[in-house]
Formats: sequence, structure tokens, C-alpha cells
Amino acid sequence: MKRMTRAALALAATLSLGQALGVTRGGQMVFGRAADSLFLDPVLNDANLDIWILTNLYDTLLQPTPDGKRVQPGLASRYVVSKDGMTMTLTLRPGIKFADGSPITSADVKWNLDRARNPDNGIWGYLIESIASVAASGNTVTITLKHPDPVLPSALAAFNTAIMPQKLFDAAPGKNDAEKAKAFAEHPIGSGPFVLSEWKRGSYMVLKRNPYYWKMGEDKKALPYLDTLRFEILPDDNTRILKLQAGEIQGAEFIPLSRAPELRADPKLNMVLFPSTQVNSIFMNNRPKLKNGTANPLSDVRVRQALNYAVNRPALIQLVTFGAGKPMTSFMSSSTPLFDKSLKGFPYDPAKAKALLTAAGYANGMDVSIITTSGNATSQALTTTLQQMWGAVGVRLKIEQLDAASNTARYRANDFQMRASGWTDDLADPSEITSYFAVAGTTEAAHTGFSDPTIEKLFVQSQQEINKAKRAAQYKQIQTIYNNASPIIYLYETPYPVALAKFVKGFNQIPLGNNIFEATWLDK
Repeated sequence: MKRMTRAALALAATLSLGQALGVTRGGQMVFGRAADSLFLDPVLNDANLDIWILTNLYDTLLQPTPDGKRVQPGLASRYVVSKDGMTMTLTLRPGIKFADGSPITSADVKWNLDRARNPDNGIWGYLIESIASVAASGNTVTITLKHPDPVLPSALAAFNTAIMPQKLFDAAPGKNDAEKAKAFAEHPIGSGPFVLSEWKRGSYMVLKRNPYYWKMGEDKKALPYLDTLRFEILPDDNTRILKLQAGEIQGAEFIPLSRAPELRADPKLNMVLFPSTQVNSIFMNNRPKLKNGTANPLSDVRVRQALNYAVNRPALIQLVTFGAGKPMTSFMSSSTPLFDKSLKGFPYDPAKAKALLTAAGYANGMDVSIITTSGNATSQALTTTLQQMWGAVGVRLKIEQLDAASNTARYRANDFQMRASGWTDDLADPSEITSYFAVAGTTEAAHTGFSDPTIEKLFVQSQQEINKAKRAAQYKQIQTIYNNASPIIYLYETPYPVALAKFVKGFNQIPLGNNIFEATWLDK
């Protein structure tokens, strides 16, 4: 009889303990993604393709709770805000390390926060613009503010304030921050549950467990449970579903809601509609001229309002989401704090739509175009349905299907007339979506070109207002002004549809969108 080594006995004991507590360690999970990530730097990105994966590679000082509504300790075990609201002191956990085994220091934290709040670095610096200075001493980080900031705890749990090793970043090739970030992000080192092992762009990405991760599992051993997490890039919805049904992958995102009943009936699968803060809308280019120099009818608010009145949302929700959605009445989701419940949105009124188009000089109709992602059944159903609805009021919609990377590039270059888009909050506060959708800033109001001076002023005030009632009134006014200007087509809110093999346990997609694999395990 073969004798077990001490290491083998220890491993057997660990597995036995984990199984007794209801979890099994080890193995590889293969997850089908609809599109590949683009740029794995926490500060210089603005795409969910990156953001929803970053949580698995990088840690933040604080973390969102599983319901996405509050914050909880992360790399910082505790934080204290002074009575006057002008100072926050955070205490780092003892012994925490990056995935290469090097220690996480308060100096790393200071460097990361200074980089994230630099207005020259990315579009998210406003989330922590209130920071005047960051001081590091031992395991303590002291943040001094320019003004009280009601958003700061949530902001320190957002992706752009993730902590990276300064020494490794500085050692990356490049003459400036952007060049170093591009080089570092090809082989990123963070302190999340996983570390990037291999990446063949457009095909697959492999993450291995971080042996230095600080968080403990049910078996009192360090997470994650999985040895390997492999992402297969499968843009076509049917391909993802077929591979899942065949057992070639164990999970798949962005399942068309039309297929949810079918997959729910499959005894080998678990079809989940995770609660979300996702709003689905059509971004309209509000500028007088398009990128190619042609006149843009969408610069007229009457045209934008007409297109909103010409959308039959209950019918659209039934056709596209199979009843799983609900109408948007504000640019933010009904789950976002300070959402204005009194807003009624745009009722379906084709007669009013025609009258507005006539008043704008388009009594004989007009041509508009929209860019969308190819291979996405939901986007195809949405745009073809809008094509029919708008056709009834004389608006002819041209649909241009692009791959995900080209779609994103055109959007960021403001080279579109309309774009089908989904948004998810990254923190439990209305400031993020308001900054992105309604404030000119670095994104030019979600690349629409919309701008309103009253909204700009109210937003700045709201970032410093600690009186909850006053802040709610400010956001109520912002939402009303934005709705009247109609920079977007209001569509619907939807859950996150994810299908998993029955033996996959512990996966969570929180309402803020992040895919959480740290406690995922395979019950085989």
C-alpha cells in the first residue's frame, strides 16, 4: 500500500474540510464572454468589458457589499471619517501582499490614489476630486479633503481606485503614465483573487489563483477556491449557449432573454437573472454636425423628443426582454440612490411624435443611423423593433453592425449618430452615472455632446452637499432638466442574465455589474 506524504495528507485534510463545509477546492471553470477585455488598467478605461473583470485582478481599499448598496472593508480593515467630514483615516490589513508576493504598503496606496485623482489620467478622476492630499505612515493612510464628500466611501470601492504595485508600474516601459499603463496592463499584477496567466486577444484569457490573496473561504483557507478561471471569447449568443449545453463551458453571460425560459427548463443548467442597476438606452449624437460633416437632425430637441414618443416601451419590453424589463423613466436606474420616483417618462404617442417632427421641418420623415454590436441577438431584436416603430412616424433607421472593438472605437471618437448602449452603476451613488450621462466633462456627456449649464452647476453642488434632503432636491432637478432635453432614447431596465452549469456554485454578479468569481467552486 502506497504511503501518503505529509503534503498529500495535508491536502487531503484541506479537501475533506472544504467538502464538509460544502465547498470543493481546485479545478478550472470556463466562462463564455460576449466580448474580450480591451485594457486592464483600473484608471484609464471606461468599458464594462474591462471593469467587470478588474475586480478579479485588483483589490480596492473598500469593497461593495454583495447587494451593491453599501461598502465593506477591503484592503483597509477599517476607516474613520472626522466629525467635520474633512479627513478620512484608513487602516490597512496586516500582511497583505500583491500577487507577486511583494507587500502592499501605505506608500502604494498613496501613489495609486494620487494617480487616480490626477485629472490628466482617464475620465473617472472626478469620483475622488474632493481629495486634497494623501499621507502614508506605517499601515495608515490619511486622506485630507478639499470639502466634505458624501461619495468618497463608495468611490474607494470603485474600480478606478484599485491598488497596484508602484515599483512594478514604474518599471514598465514607457515615457509617460499612459505608455506605462499600456505595458503594465498586458501582464498586470494586483492583489485580487486571481492573476492573469495568459491572454490571446479576441480568443481567450486565463486567470490563475493568487496564492497571496488575503480573504478566507468557508474552510478557513485563502480564497479563491478555483485553481484556474478561463474566459472564452464567444461573441455569438447561439455559440455561447450551444457550448454551455454541450458542457464545453460552465457559464455564459449576456444570455438573450428570449432564451431564458428554454435554459431554465434544462436540468443541467441554472439560468439566473441577477438583480441589476442596468439601464438600456440609445445614445444620440446631439451635435449640429456628425463626424463626417453632414447636418444632424438629432441636434433638434423636438426630433429627440419625437423619437422618444414614438417608442412603444411595453411592446418593446415584451418583444426584446420577454417581459423581464421595465420602462426607463430617468437616465438612472430605479435602484440608483436618489432616483426620482415621480418621473413618468415618455408615453407612447405617435401622433405627438409626428407633430414634433413636422414642427422641426421633417413632415416627410428623415433618415438616421445606429451602430450596434454584431452577433448580439438582443441588440438585433431591439434595433429591428425600433426600425419598425420609427418607420410608422416616417423615420427610416439604418442599422450598422460592428464588432465590439470597432463599436467602442467609433463611440469614443464621437463617430456615430445613434448607438445602442447599456450602463451599470459602479458605485451606490447617482454621481457616477450623472457625470457620465449628463455632465460635459471628459466624456462629453456619454459622447452625445449634450451640455446644460444648470446641470453642470447642480452637479458640482451635489458633490459637496452632505445634507441628504438638499442633495435629493438637486438630483431631482437634474433628472427633470435632462429628461426634457432628451439627449438619449429611454428604453428599459433589465437584469443580468447568466447561465451556469448546475455544478457551478458561489458565482455572483452584483447589481453594480462586477462578476465575482472569488468564492466560485465546482460541485462535481
